[in-house]
Amino acid sequence: MESVKKFWRNTNLSLKAGLLLTAIFIIIGFVVYFLPHTNPFTFNSYPGKLKPSSEHLLGTTSMGQDVLWLLIEAIHNSLMIGLIVATIGTVAGVFIGLLAGFSGGFLDRVLTVVTDTFIVIPSLPILILMTSFMKGSSTVFIMALVLAMFAWAWPSRQIRSMALSMRERDFIHTAWFSGEGTIQVVVTEILPYAFTWSLSNFMNATLVAIASESSLAVLGLSPGNLISLGNMIQWARDRNAIFTKQWFWIGSPIITTAVMFIGLFLLITGYNDYLSRKRGR
Repeated sequence: MESVKKFWRNTNLSLKAGLLLTAIFIIIGFVVYFLPHTNPFTFNSYPGKLKPSSEHLLGTTSMGQDVLWLLIEAIHNSLMIGLIVATIGTVAGVFIGLLAGFSGGFLDRVLTVVTDTFIVIPSLPILILMTSFMKGSSTVFIMALVLAMFAWAWPSRQIRSMALSMRERDFIHTAWFSGEGTIQVVVTEILPYAFTWSLSNFMNATLVAIASESSLAVLGLSPGNLISLGNMIQWARDRNAIFTKQWFWIGSPIITTAVMFIGLFLLITGYNDYLSRKRGR
């Protein structure tokens, strides 16, 4: 407990604000989400176009859906997509990058070519094609796997550069001379050094994944059965929520997305500043 208090005292304002905002969204998406409620995706559960009230804090949509619970489920699904993509992208990227950097030779060349290929391929056309194959129906996990196809390449490229600079250090040669294999050296000797960078990349990948899914949804390319922040905006646009002055329906996902991005951005920048100051002391 004392270490937590010390950490909080030494953190900068950006990191504190990012932690608080991110914690709020995690509580909404993974605690409030599991409270008993009517399925928000079901049409005509309530009268349509109701104004905000004590029963429906954000009103209802023109299809009779409760906007608040629709928003809560959208936060849950968007966060799940972001976390799954970030986990796959960071773990795969770090492992492949370290393996390429430390193995050298033919394996390094093959992995580098594959990584660079995924970096230069424009992801949007591929994502459009993949979502088209889903035919408007998908799950959170499938959507996350599609986005994760391109989430590992850039981290792999960056971590490979780190591995190339570290492979010539004395403690690495000592580990090799003691009989440890490449994978063992990567996992036991190098991975701890790459952990802080991996954590920063994880937070950034979460932000990018949520932004990518939201962009696809606003373009009408996200599966229609997936409740996400982007799809909430798209559904409100399709039903002319602006012209019917249903501000809470279209405004709540827009404001939520903006605040979530600000929170994650502050978390990333604040964490990087915290590490910089910590190394300087």
